[in-house]
Amino acid sequence: MFQKITLITLIIAFVSCQKKETVEKDKIKKADWLIGNWENTSADGVLTENWQKLNDSTFSATSYFIKGKDTLHFESIILAQLAETLTYKATVKGQNEDKPVFFPSTSASDKQLVFENPKHDYPQKITYTKSSASTLTAEISGNLNGKPASEKFVMTKK
Repeated sequence: MFQKITLITLIIAFVSCQKKETVEKDKIKKADWLIGNWENTSADGVLTENWQKLNDSTFSATSYFIKGKDTLHFESIILAQLAETLTYKATVKGQNEDKPVFFPSTSASDKQLVFENPKHDYPQKITYTKSSASTLTAEISGNLNGKPASEKFVMTKK
């Protein structure tokens, strides 16, 4: 009888662990629509983000802003499923001693991803919103020099 109870307990533990792992990995699947090359062209220059899937729990991207022949901004991004949280890790060349800044997700749906880090100087919030299969809006916002600020970039898939 003891062996049967032990076996049943082990089976239940195994099944529940597998189910939880599936739920955890499903969170990054909500970001699948980011995969691809995105671009925003304005009078100020061209902003490009190139997203790729590294594995079942990690995406990576490069983001850069070019004006003429000058790269004004370069950023490496890792979007990773860490435990039950999606985490956006941004490393901006020439900022924060080239160390990454972490933005845990506060909301994730099939059409919008929101990442926040209230302790970061600026931005404190990063939002990606899917408008259509070929359009998304990237927005950074928060307090800059003590005042609310935000920037939106409507990007099209290339």
